[in-house]
Amino acid sequence: MVLPRAAQTQRRTRIQEEKEEQILEAALEVFATHGFRGSTIDQIAEVAGMSKPNLLYYFRTKEAMHRALIERVLHSWLDPLRAFDAEGNPVSEIRSYIRRKLEMARDFPRESRLFANEVLQGAPRIEDELKGPLKALVDEKADVIRAWAKAGKIAKCDPYHLIFAIWSTTQHYADFDVQVRAVLGAERAGEGRFEDAARFLEQLFLSGLEVKG
Repeated sequence: MVLPRAAQTQRRTRIQEEKEEQILEAALEVFATHGFRGSTIDQIAEVAGMSKPNLLYYFRTKEAMHRALIERVLHSWLDPLRAFDAEGNPVSEIRSYIRRKLEMARDFPRESRLFANEVLQGAPRIEDELKGPLKALVDEKADVIRAWAKAGKIAKCDPYHLIFAIWSTTQHYADFDVQVRAVLGAERAGEGRFEDAARFLEQLFLSGLEVKG
């Protein structure tokens, strides 16, 4: 876990915690807009409404801010997958997963773009997390999906590519939101587009996983 400089030197006060959140909120906006390479500490300080020296008291480098945000995103982004219950009904679990991922695309589009930008650059700052905790979690849930298929509860499938497909289709509505709204047009580009997407993706995935007689 990456700690702000202030947290490494002393017990944080409420004001310090608020400042750290203010900086990270500004950093998220800048990184999501410009990517890591295109972002500067000066830009983040300006968006945060504070001086550069004051910002650097809390986070010494651009890398430290980016790392803190990425760790947050990875933790929250994977919560819906962690909730995948092996003892649950497969249809209900998959439907819930699709809907939770779409809700995150709707509510946290900047976080999705931050993560996508990092991966598109080759994931230089999170490769260890991808190969370690992320892989372990996906391996665990892949075993759950295999067990459902073996028990005849869903059709046989490649569990990894099922998870990848859900990731790609749901996160599309965050990473390519401008394109989605432009193509749908004004009449269909409101908040209802997420419910429309949920119904379609449920049909797409669940019909494909239906056990044929």
